[in-house]
Amino acid sequence: MITRWFPALAAAALLAACGGQPVTSPSPMQAPARIERPIPYPATPPAEYQRAVTGGTRTATGAPGTRYWQNRADYTIRARVIPDGKRLEGSETITYTNNSPNPLPQLHVDLTLNHHAPGVVRNEEAEITGGVNVTRVAVDGQAATEDASSGTRYVINGTRMIVVPAAPVQPGATVRIAVDWGFKVPQAGAGGRMGWSEDDLFFFAYWYPAMATYDDVVGWHPDPFRGTAEFYSDFGSYDVTVEAPAQWIVFGTGELRNPEEALAPAVLQRYRQGVASDQVVHVLTQADFGRATTAGRNGMVTWRFQADSVRDHAFSVTRASNWDARRTSVGDRNGDGQADYTAIHSFWRPSAPRWRNVADYEAHSITFLSQYTGIPYPWPHMTAVEGEGIISGGMEYPMMTLISGYTQSSDESLYGVTAHELAHMWVPMIVNVDERRYSWFDEGMTTFHEAQAMKDTFPGHTVEMSDRAAYLNLARAGGEGEIMRRSDFHYTGGAYGIASYPKPSTNFVTLRGLLGQATFDRAWRTFQQRWAWKHPYPWDFFNTVEEVAGEDLDWFWRTWFYETWTLDQAVGGVTEGPGGATIVIQDRGLAPMPARVTVTRENGETQMVEVPVETWLEGLRTATLTLPRAASPVIRVEIDARNEFPDIDRENNVWTRP
Repeated sequence: MITRWFPALAAAALLAACGGQPVTSPSPMQAPARIERPIPYPATPPAEYQRAVTGGTRTATGAPGTRYWQNRADYTIRARVIPDGKRLEGSETITYTNNSPNPLPQLHVDLTLNHHAPGVVRNEEAEITGGVNVTRVAVDGQAATEDASSGTRYVINGTRMIVVPAAPVQPGATVRIAVDWGFKVPQAGAGGRMGWSEDDLFFFAYWYPAMATYDDVVGWHPDPFRGTAEFYSDFGSYDVTVEAPAQWIVFGTGELRNPEEALAPAVLQRYRQGVASDQVVHVLTQADFGRATTAGRNGMVTWRFQADSVRDHAFSVTRASNWDARRTSVGDRNGDGQADYTAIHSFWRPSAPRWRNVADYEAHSITFLSQYTGIPYPWPHMTAVEGEGIISGGMEYPMMTLISGYTQSSDESLYGVTAHELAHMWVPMIVNVDERRYSWFDEGMTTFHEAQAMKDTFPGHTVEMSDRAAYLNLARAGGEGEIMRRSDFHYTGGAYGIASYPKPSTNFVTLRGLLGQATFDRAWRTFQQRWAWKHPYPWDFFNTVEEVAGEDLDWFWRTWFYETWTLDQAVGGVTEGPGGATIVIQDRGLAPMPARVTVTRENGETQMVEVPVETWLEGLRTATLTLPRAASPVIRVEIDARNEFPDIDRENNVWTRP
């Protein structure tokens, strides 16, 4: 962490705000007679992160180090969807590149859908389908034997398959892993993130054996999928071929390479029109159901998708969904001064009529977030699939999202979930965080981005205040958990939800209020751009903010991310006499924050005074502000009149003259 205190500057600013009159609380450099409150200690990174800094892959400033590396997995996959049997059969070749400085004697592969195998560790109930049936594994052409004690071999333990090659994979080398597998599709699989609905919709996610992540901090990430905390993957390329029966439309991550081979001529014409249109084109309607594709070969149609620089792959298979398409601007991707566009697709069944606007919701979200983050949306399309019966909210995948029908909700709510899921295209799909351990890093940043998109679409919208209220309600009930707790190990679902979504988003709003809009925006964008296409850890974010702001914010991180302390500042009393006005400010909670005080006089004049956070960090509970005598008396004193900080009891923030 950067150690930069500016007590002299803080004192000078405070003196100026008070018209040259001092605040009579002790100076931040003057120790109080006794410590009256807990003082946040440094937010020290764990030893493995510190080793990464020492090793040069990360830095104390929050930027990637000169020796930063990450591994890569490239996939060639062929899958066959069998709707009547609700099965998928697949084969793949993974080309895995070891960019680390370490030889790898083992290779770890995630079998996420073993969440549905009997006997695996789970945080929640799940349909037992048998999980993933692996029928063949080979490494560089050499067959691997399951549960063998020597030679090329593999073992499956829950949602992880460990492959042992004949020799360790050396730094800079590549290895090819071939796998054949199949599985019965669970109805609402992987915790409601994939599955099937009404015999006319399948959504496939976590459907193939995928390389686990080996990084510079932890090495192989060992945490299994338990159904709650989500995912962490390396970037790579995907060449995916899906075979499905005729009249089922397949759409997925990547660019569709053979639309003329798969789509019926009239549908193909509207598809091409839609991806070039600034208005929605109805590519497929109810009138087209049953005649949407070509006849294929032997009743099966082949669909081919190619993608690069993505961390996962997902696809939908539908036969009774409307298909809307248009394009939207993402800004200038390549610096040539010209606007670039991405295609927008929406698949929705007639039973979800609210979805008629989702393509436009997607378009706005992608354009807005490209501007807000400073990172233009990089991929050829963004597609939303209505998945009522599989999912109750929404889930994100590269270029794809699955969202429920929202038939009993509002258009505003449907826009909100659309913006949220599309905001995930930046975190974690570009800024590739570890969701399994730090769900807040992904969901909190995305909830914050969603709020910004909502405010742009619905001016005056109070979504940030709604997030704050959700956090404070649980805090008042004593039910919250620390944000930095491992995501799978919160005591309750409510604690997990608040620590992952509204509280971290509220913390970012609080940080914006603390630093000011301009500094916050600069820090936010700096972090996003530094860590685009890389694997950041929380301390990379913390350190980046400190470097940009020029402040040591350990007290802020410790207070708001490691503890469940709450903020409760109060006006303790106001008196006026010949010497002026005396205002007592009390810090009754455990969370230290600067107390920004607005003083209003009878003649309408207002004055801003601040008790710096250093006062509370010295262990004090009370500060006294002394204002010079004025002709007009003080009639109102309010702490945080701009409502920037999450005070748990705002009623005691205000004093008015009796």
